[in-house]
Amino acid sequence: MSEFGQGIGTIISALIEGDSWGISEALRHQDGYIVGIALVILGGLLLMKILQWSPLLDRHLERTILVSTYLAIGGIIFVEVIRRFTINEQVPWSTTLPPVLFLVMTWVGCAYNVRLRAHLSFSELRTNLPRIGQMACLYLDAILWLVFSVIVVVTTLRQTANSASNFQILLGTDNVMQWWFYICVPLSWILLSARVFENLFQDIARYKSDEPLIQQVAIGGGE
Repeated sequence: MSEFGQGIGTIISALIEGDSWGISEALRHQDGYIVGIALVILGGLLLMKILQWSPLLDRHLERTILVSTYLAIGGIIFVEVIRRFTINEQVPWSTTLPPVLFLVMTWVGCAYNVRLRAHLSFSELRTNLPRIGQMACLYLDAILWLVFSVIVVVTTLRQTANSASNFQILLGTDNVMQWWFYICVPLSWILLSARVFENLFQDIARYKSDEPLIQQVAIGGGE
């Protein structure tokens, strides 16, 4: 077997066995990006299909996560500020849990805004382009997001595996592992890639049917 094949085999074996140290070491090699490409493309397409099969999940997945994490962050800060200034006490994890919850909220929110096409839109400029130019820009958007997704998935999987292999515990807790939150970053970017594929297929269908390609959107706008 070639060195390339051995590298891929090592990564896959470590993933199957759940060997966090092996995953961390294997992903440091260039073969890790091949696995990242597979995760982004295959994972994105599979998740896109799952979301298409479940309209309720498709409509509410990101918003449910965003609202839940936002309320959790706000609730923790609100309660612990009151406790600190009234009885001079606060739970140790009250200053460490909100930042990792914010990490989850940030990247799920990024996926949500990709779904709404509120990122990389430049709609004012693109509406003045010919139709073929508009489609070329939409293809470029998809390519850029997928490239970003591969880079982020590989690098954050390394960080997640490294955290798991070192048994890093969330400060202020006894048994809450940091990697439980870190793993949400690559998962969010796989969700983002699913939204990228969803948008791209919609754009191709619109192009073929002569429907308008560029839509006016705003960050946080409705669906």
